[in-house]
Amino acid sequence: MNRKDPAAGFNLSRWAIEHPALTRYLLIVLMVLGFAAYFQLGQDEDPPFTFRAMVVRTYWPGATAQQVAEQVTDKIERTLQEVPGADKIRSYSKPGESQIIFQLKDSTKAADVANTWYTVRKKVGDMRGTLPGGIQGPFFNDEFGDVYGVIYALQSDGFSDAELKVFADDVRQQLLRVPDVAKVELFGVQDEKLYIEISQKRLSQLGLDLNQVLSQLGQQNAVESAGAVQTPLDVVQVRVAGQFEAVDQLRAMPIRGSTGNQLRLGDIAEIRRGYVDPASIKVRHQGRQVIALGISMAKGGDIIALGKSLKLATDRIERALPAGVELVQLQDQPKAVATSVNEFVKVLIEAVIIVLLVSFISLGFHKHQNAQHLPLWRRYYVDMRPGLVVGITIPLVLALTFLGMQYWGIGLHKISLGSLIIALGLLVDDAIIAVEMMVRKMEEGYDKVRAATFAYEITAMPMLTGTLITAAGFLPIGMAKSAVGEYTFAIFGVTALALVLSWIVSVYFVPYLGTILLKAQPHHAASQTAPADGPHEHFDTPFYNRFRKAVNWCVEHRWLTIGATVLTFALGIVGMGKVQQQFFPDSSRPEILVDLWFPEGTSLAANEAVTRRVEQRLMGEAGVNSVSTWVGSGVPRFYLPLDQVFPQTNVSQLIVLPKDLKTRESLRIALPALLAQEFPEVRGRVKLLPNGPPVPYPVQFRVVGSDPAVLRARADEVKELMRASPNTRGVNDNWNESVKVLRLEIDQAKARALGVSSQSIAQASRTLLAGQTVGQYREGDKLIDIVLRQPLDERNALTDLANGYLPTASGRSIPFTQIAKPVFTWEPGVMWRENREYGITVQSDAVEGMQGATVTAQLLPALRQLEAQWLAGGLSGYRIEVAGAVEESSKGQGSIAAGMPIMLFLTFTLLMLQLQSFSRAMLVFLTGPLGLAGVAGALLLLNRPFGFVALLGVIALMGMIQRNSVILIDQIEQDRANGVPAWDAIVESAVRRLRPIVLTAAAAVLAMIPLSRSVFWGPMAVAIMGGLIVATVLTLLALPAMYAAWFRVRR
Repeated sequence: MNRKDPAAGFNLSRWAIEHPALTRYLLIVLMVLGFAAYFQLGQDEDPPFTFRAMVVRTYWPGATAQQVAEQVTDKIERTLQEVPGADKIRSYSKPGESQIIFQLKDSTKAADVANTWYTVRKKVGDMRGTLPGGIQGPFFNDEFGDVYGVIYALQSDGFSDAELKVFADDVRQQLLRVPDVAKVELFGVQDEKLYIEISQKRLSQLGLDLNQVLSQLGQQNAVESAGAVQTPLDVVQVRVAGQFEAVDQLRAMPIRGSTGNQLRLGDIAEIRRGYVDPASIKVRHQGRQVIALGISMAKGGDIIALGKSLKLATDRIERALPAGVELVQLQDQPKAVATSVNEFVKVLIEAVIIVLLVSFISLGFHKHQNAQHLPLWRRYYVDMRPGLVVGITIPLVLALTFLGMQYWGIGLHKISLGSLIIALGLLVDDAIIAVEMMVRKMEEGYDKVRAATFAYEITAMPMLTGTLITAAGFLPIGMAKSAVGEYTFAIFGVTALALVLSWIVSVYFVPYLGTILLKAQPHHAASQTAPADGPHEHFDTPFYNRFRKAVNWCVEHRWLTIGATVLTFALGIVGMGKVQQQFFPDSSRPEILVDLWFPEGTSLAANEAVTRRVEQRLMGEAGVNSVSTWVGSGVPRFYLPLDQVFPQTNVSQLIVLPKDLKTRESLRIALPALLAQEFPEVRGRVKLLPNGPPVPYPVQFRVVGSDPAVLRARADEVKELMRASPNTRGVNDNWNESVKVLRLEIDQAKARALGVSSQSIAQASRTLLAGQTVGQYREGDKLIDIVLRQPLDERNALTDLANGYLPTASGRSIPFTQIAKPVFTWEPGVMWRENREYGITVQSDAVEGMQGATVTAQLLPALRQLEAQWLAGGLSGYRIEVAGAVEESSKGQGSIAAGMPIMLFLTFTLLMLQLQSFSRAMLVFLTGPLGLAGVAGALLLLNRPFGFVALLGVIALMGMIQRNSVILIDQIEQDRANGVPAWDAIVESAVRRLRPIVLTAAAAVLAMIPLSRSVFWGPMAVAIMGGLIVATVLTLLALPAMYAAWFRVRR
């Protein structure tokens, strides 16, 4: 141990001290570059991840849900199964429309996704010929990942929707010129229509037929080439006038009756401009109808900079808008990101201060030589210099990390910022170990340079091994091939980078800084005869003697110690079973989302009427800043992990913005009851914005089978079971209700005799109820449909169908009821399928304080029993699958588990390289899971759920624990090599390494305290804190006993 002379061979620390100019230059330049890089990093709310989903929509007017499922959806699904990398094919079929959500495997490389979508378009295009006639589409949408982080609303007083749309188009044009804006989309625009309303009764009186009017209008307005005259010199185009250019021209258009008399269209019809009816998706803000403009940022942009340039642009735009039109902001992601980044930076600074305090006090705390003569407060003093050396390394390592982040394109978002804080507690370890060794050697009388180089010889390699082992602990995250892995990749990237850099800094810059800043403590050198007076160098103080006794006792009663350790581990495993599981926690954004689901088949008008009442009620709640509503659709993706709701007439979604997080909590608890009591006609759901990849419901079970009717009954059994549980709330399923249908039973013999086909009856009925587009009216760059329909009082009741007239082959009209009998029936409103089988998803929220995974685990045994009953009853094709958060979480955990063998292999290899002995490597390896009891204890004590992020923390914890063990075992080996008896070597090494091991653990644990308040990172911080405390105690007391037992050390 007591080599006064330097060892031969290259010593990086000595090299750094011998070339001070270069070392100084690098120190300053790297600091400056790193902090410059920090301001270049892109800032966003979430790490970028690729959405591996595409929606294929197809329309088939007039078909039932079952026909659509069998004829359209199934055929497209079969084609999609052939696409390489296909994972899940979910679809729903409604009367007249089919929608397929096609998901690729999580392991698909982000770069290959665009090519796959091209393949899908090609394959579906090739099979389009096999679909039934009369379908529209298929239409594809793969632009899922666009986040409309900033949403503005354009609202007006005294302007029509059409005029407002003109302003909106103009605003959109200006916003697109702002740098970093990728696209601007308008929501809530109502298309214009030109309506010609003709009463059928009036037409029959005049001896006119609707079809005649239709054809005459179409012929008049057609754009047809009239040829060209070829003169000797040039070509003269011939144009025929008469197309409609103003509404008055339509009114004046002559219609020829069957007797040859002429009528003006304006005399027999009312002609007016209007909007699409029934309305399309509407957007409302604070109780007024608006047009929303969603702005999405270009990839890799800086959202905070975008926010500033948008602010300037919108101020300019607002000044140019006419009085009565104003632009208000609904969603402000830049603000949310700025607050979260500032919060993280605050936490980072807190953590830095804590770590500095730890290092200042622990490395520089001294007792005066003649302490007993001094008053109590002057007996001890703190030497600031060792702490200062560590203090300089922190900004240096952070600066280098920022450089690396910029190089690898990792921006600042909640994942990378949290990782920086985790890394902070670990990156000072190396510096503390190096400084501690230098201080001790100088106290023993070595000169500065020799102390610095000695530290390199003794600790550089074990430190490197320890650092690499800790970095390897994060490796499974870096290798995970899943959406979750992609989302959390920065945890690996940032932490591993910071750790490796911290080792380089510790062996290159720290010794140089040490030689400048540290000064020897002379009093110890005087009190000792020689620096080499046996192994008891500096540890002859009452505290160390007590600790030495404890280690001695543990080594003597080694089996008792090992038994206690195993028991602790077993308790940890039991404890982990008691901790609630979770996928990702809710976000800390203030928004509350309120979903309103109406019965299947509800009209948009009925939906809007109730939604407006809900909106008014919510605006009246205390503490609500604003309410924005999307009627007939879910809100657009204004936040990356949002689970989107597709446009349907029976859904509305509201964004409620409370004034702060405290209000958000009280509202979240109060609103579900309020909706249930005051709006019993809707299924309301109140949720917060999530973190991590989107999951619709925390508790979901999917019932899959082949026959829709049998499946419906099976799903109801599952629903009953879930409703019986006290921990579920708002149990529902995604097939909703059946819809009402009016079927016309045709007397075929009569119909043939009159020359009427089923098709002509359907067309007549459609014209009667919905109207028919007869042409287009052109106005500037707008194309406005001309729609011929009945006046409202002839089409707003079911009985009106009976009074409708039907043209026959003879040219006379007959009432509908002569050949058609209306019958009321029910049919399925929506049919969901999973991978080409019918699948009903039964879903619910968990009650307050319970996690989805816990509730799922409670329900599972009963559901499995139910499944067994079905099998016994001969229903073999029906099964229950776990879906929702649990399914996503297991996918994510599976991808992390896939990286575990590589991590274990690397860890073991590193240990072998360092310790050169299988049994010693194995010994260190076994200390890895020792912290489990601490993890379970801390999570249960503070009532935190064990989520995906905490799991990553536990995996990384193994690396941190093994690092301390390596340094201890390595010290024992060095002592034994120097001829110290084994028993003494074990005890003295534990005593000698006590300070650095406790210090590094304290730095890591205390640096996590600010992070433990965070919703997202809290569970991980708590897990690491608990685990490290327990593991550190076990390393210092149980590891010596394990070593003694393994190598049968006797006194």
